[in-house]
Formats: sequence, C-alpha cells, structure tokens
Amino acid sequence: MGTDQLLHDGHGRRIADLRVSVTDRCNFRCQYCMPAAGLPWLDREEILSFEEIERVVRVFVELGVEDVRLTGGEPLVRRDFPALVAMLAEVDGIRDLSLTTNGYLLERDAEALARAGIGRVNVSIDSLQRDRFFELTRRDALARVLRGLEAIGAHPEVRPVKVNAVAIRGFTEAEVERFCRFARSTDFQVRFIEFMPLDADRAWTPDSVLAGEELRGMIEAIHPLEELPRGPSSTARVFRFADGQGEIGFVNPVSEPFCAECNRVRLTAEGRLRTCLFSVHETDLREPLRGGADDAELAAIIREAVWRKELKHRVNEPGFRRPARSMSAIGG
Repeated sequence: MGTDQLLHDGHGRRIADLRVSVTDRCNFRCQYCMPAAGLPWLDREEILSFEEIERVVRVFVELGVEDVRLTGGEPLVRRDFPALVAMLAEVDGIRDLSLTTNGYLLERDAEALARAGIGRVNVSIDSLQRDRFFELTRRDALARVLRGLEAIGAHPEVRPVKVNAVAIRGFTEAEVERFCRFARSTDFQVRFIEFMPLDADRAWTPDSVLAGEELRGMIEAIHPLEELPRGPSSTARVFRFADGQGEIGFVNPVSEPFCAECNRVRLTAEGRLRTCLFSVHETDLREPLRGGADDAELAAIIREAVWRKELKHRVNEPGFRRPARSMSAIGG
C-alpha cells in the first residue's frame, strides 16, 4: 500500500492502532470506571456481531491499521469470545492482536485464547492486597485474577503479559513496594497508568492523579531504574531495575500527554468510531454497515472521521469537556 493510501488524520499522524470494544458489560465495578450499581447495558442487537467486527477490522487493516486491541467492558464476558480472536487472527495484515482484561475469567479462557491466536495480554490489577483490591473493584476476586494471570503466563507464545495498575493518589502509594517485588520476581511487566477523568461517578479531580514521575521517584528511592528505548507511538515509558530483575512502566496521559504521537482510534461495542479517548463526537459505523454500505463506502466514512481526529485531549486546559461516556462504555 502506498503511503498516500494509508490512514492519516488532519495533523499528519498515521493511524495504525485500533481499539475494539466487544461489550459494554463488566463483572467488576471499579471506582475509576463504573458506579457501584453498574450502568444500563446495551441490548444484544445493539452491539456489533463477530462478523460485523471482523468486517470493520478488515476495512481498517486495508487502510493500514496493524495493531488491534480487544477491550470492553470486560471482553471475556462476551459469549464465545475466543472465536472472535480466532477470526481476527486470520486477518492478513494484523501485526499485533492483543487483549485487555480484568482477568476474572482468564483462568477459564487462557488456553482457548492462546490457541485462537492472541499475541499479547494486559491484565488490570490495581492492588496486590485482597482487602484493598476489593475496595477499588468492589469484588473479592484478587486470588482468582492472579490465577488467571498465571494461566495466561503459562503460554510462552503470548508475550508480553503486562499488569496494569491505575495510579490514584491516596491509594496507590501503599501498593508501590508490593508491585516492585512482583515485577522483580515474575516476568510480568507492571505498568502504572495515571487516573483519567473517565469515571462514571465523576469523582476525578486533578489532585486525585498520582503522577508517573512522582511514582518513579518513590520506586527509585528503593530500587535504581534504567530507562529502556521507547518505540514510536508508545504510550509507556518503560524502565528496568538496574540489577536487571524485572521491568516497570509508566503511562502518563495526564501529566505527560503523548497526543502528538497518538496513532490510535477506538470502536465502541455498538459500532461508533471515536478518534480520541476524550472525544465528544462519534461517527456511527453500525448504521451504514447494516444498511448495505460496501467496503469502499465504509472506508470513506472512516477516512473522513479520522481526518477530523482531535489534536490533543486538553485535559489540563481551561474549558476541557469530559466525554459523556465512562471508560467502560468507551473501551480501554
């Protein structure tokens, strides 16, 4: 494919990464994402079928997208989810097919996912202490999540496996030393992700963000770190412990926005294209998809929407508008 045919936005950024939410449903109620009582779920007929997801992904891949990450909600609550993974693994042109999960059903599905062709997995674990894990997720599930992590880690073809922890001031400070020990004693890379204003309870404030640089200072007071080379469009700054035992990363979208290198767009479970995590506008792909549009027409709609991709999320600027959707409804 010529460079003029690849998918670019109006700011010159090549779009090569697609995040696909396969469901808005979740079996956790994490405080930074969903209210304790949950949210109204989409009706089944509203969400894209596996065949519809595969078709949209193929169109994106024909436009030069190479990386596809499957998200939710919690993707593993979608019935027969490994079958979708197998379908997408057959799409010629996908370089990296990955998954973000809360890990609750991972012990059940690890073998099927590896067999289907998943390449990388991120597991969200915000605390390594049972009571504090319950406090944040509102589910007493840490032991089960850790078993799921070990189950997927037993498949060497699925690498890397990363552990994501949302960094919240007043909570995460007490987790740092445990996560360091965890990263140093396993081959799982631990990543701290700054708390973003995407919680359904709208409790986020700038003061609730525990910045990555502050976290790194806490860690370096215990263990010296050495930064690893950063790839193009990478969201994380990754460090290894100076003695070579383990890696730790920091994703800092609030304190160190990486918008200038952003190469990502998102597809919600009901088929809406979001060009930024903080978009206040969406483009409906489900209606043309179900209305008989051919692939060329879908590609034209995608190109037009992506061309209007936001320059930056403006979280730290006056007049910032939070999206109406919470993270669970957008897709991570």
